[in-house]
Amino acid sequence: MARALGPQALERTRGVRVAELERFHRNILDKAMKKQSLKIGEEARILVNNTLGKMSLGSSFSVEKNDGTKVSEFSIKLADLSQMFCVAQIFHKPLEKVGISLLKKQIMDVSHKFEELLENILVKYEGKMDNHQSTEFMDALMAAYRDDNAEYKITRNHIKALLAELFFGAGESSSSTTRWAMGEIFNNPRIFEKLRKEIDSVVGNTRLIQESDLPKLPYLQAVVKESLRLHPVGAVLPREFTQDCNIGGFYIHEGTSLVINAYSIMRDPDIWEDPNEFKPERFLTASRSGQEDEKKEQTLKFLPFGAGRRGCPGLNLGYTLVETTIGVMVQCFDWEIEGDKVNMEEGSGLRFFLDLAHPLKCTPIPRIIKS
Repeated sequence: MARALGPQALERTRGVRVAELERFHRNILDKAMKKQSLKIGEEARILVNNTLGKMSLGSSFSVEKNDGTKVSEFSIKLADLSQMFCVAQIFHKPLEKVGISLLKKQIMDVSHKFEELLENILVKYEGKMDNHQSTEFMDALMAAYRDDNAEYKITRNHIKALLAELFFGAGESSSSTTRWAMGEIFNNPRIFEKLRKEIDSVVGNTRLIQESDLPKLPYLQAVVKESLRLHPVGAVLPREFTQDCNIGGFYIHEGTSLVINAYSIMRDPDIWEDPNEFKPERFLTASRSGQEDEKKEQTLKFLPFGAGRRGCPGLNLGYTLVETTIGVMVQCFDWEIEGDKVNMEEGSGLRFFLDLAHPLKCTPIPRIIKS
């Protein structure tokens, strides 16, 4: 994954993200000029999937032919199944012993269609490899796939599974975070104005926000972190013990499933002051101090991406995508929402991703129009 998500890889693919962010801005601006409403989650999902597709597959991933939209449609179907899939994941071992397989048919139907789409994209990629239109990430995967003597042999299905996980995991998590954050921003005009003022002071009004601006936008970073604290993408973190051990006097057998309630940890009143209130300022002090002990303590109570060796490898990319997306929407547009406030009710049931119960539908009003 370092080939795709490491610091050097992200620097080499910065141009892709710039181009897709500009496309995202133009798309919203077009709808604003036509006075059309939009669903922020859908727009953010397509942006992220287009970006990931171009980063990993280059020109083989066609934005013009709506590959990003097609991938997003499968992500939505998988997310709809996730409520029962989480239950199936927890209870699959005991249920299999009695011959019960939850959701197998539904998951396989979606999986086969998703695989067909990814196979078509892979075929296009292979046809362009000799024309120097390939990417470092996919070249490494294809080399391992074709090398019979590779230390770790991978199959074509492995490659498609990795791409599916990349699109579903990153696409859904980033779009979900963007929805929650914008909902909180809309419901807190003071925060909206403070955030816009920070962006204007750093970026100005003659260009779009860029990734290089993010280190100089601590309040934007704090807004995203506070949204992740209140509305973590993964409300629970499943793990499995790889060996027998004793914890707190309790014997834990190898293979035992463990579920960490990150949602409760990040709303624990013993850890957080006013835990149920949206207060981005709580992250400003921590980010400025930079003390090592404080960072370690923060890691144990702020768990939106997990922690340690099993933490999300796409953390840096995730922050970058969400912060620039929110930055563009705050910098370039005013927004009309339905009703006085956004309904922040959470979707019911166990899911892969914590999401709003109702779509965040609103109408953009252009503030900055680039010629």
